[in-house]
Amino acid sequence: MSVLTLRLAGPLQSWGASARFTRRTTESAPTKSGVIGLLAAARGIQRDDDQQLQPLADLRFGVRIDQPGTRLRDFQTAIHWPTEKSMPLSDRFYLADAVFVAAVEGDLNLLTDLHDALKAPVYPPFLGRRSCPPAQPVELNLHPHHDLLQALTSEPWQASPWHARRHRTGPRITLPVLLEEPQSSMTAETIRDQPISFAAHHRRHSLRTLVRHDIDIPHPHTAPSTPPHDPFDVLPEESA
Repeated sequence: MSVLTLRLAGPLQSWGASARFTRRTTESAPTKSGVIGLLAAARGIQRDDDQQLQPLADLRFGVRIDQPGTRLRDFQTAIHWPTEKSMPLSDRFYLADAVFVAAVEGDLNLLTDLHDALKAPVYPPFLGRRSCPPAQPVELNLHPHHDLLQALTSEPWQASPWHARRHRTGPRITLPVLLEEPQSSMTAETIRDQPISFAAHHRRHSLRTLVRHDIDIPHPHTAPSTPPHDPFDVLPEESA
């Protein structure tokens, strides 16, 4: 197996898994359905083409939370222009200033095609919603013959410099990772986030299982070491 890693960073992101009607929430980390939708858009796969979507949906998914961001609530109104009728008022939630490293594991040939597609996407990528464009290129690296945890551990920390400087506690930083696991366990979480169809008239998702891990990676902005302070150093030495 091989792994393709992606950088998901932007002023706003929103990754809904169970949002419905007028309250559109966001998960605290990117969803598999959202990232697979981004990859499908880059390759130019149409929403109702379930056959082309299936190989992407079969990829194993993981995400590393490099910078959790801040949750925001936006109160929105809208008008249906053809009828000029007001649409229902809605609450929409976003993650501000968040940074994630997402990864998909699967066949190297497919991942190579997806990596190339991200460099010249058919449809532009967005971070969960069309109103959330990425602030940086999405593609990171291909990791041949790696698994998800190995690839996510080897990627440098992608947090903003100001965020990294606030967390200078040592030469390494501990980051949470959410991995898709085929087997459930006592620590597993189940979420309805496995894409089956993106067809506009009948979107379908099934359950998938994810497990949290904590990994340590090098801190790029380690605080300089200082010698121990001895207040008596300033006093003159007594003569023998």
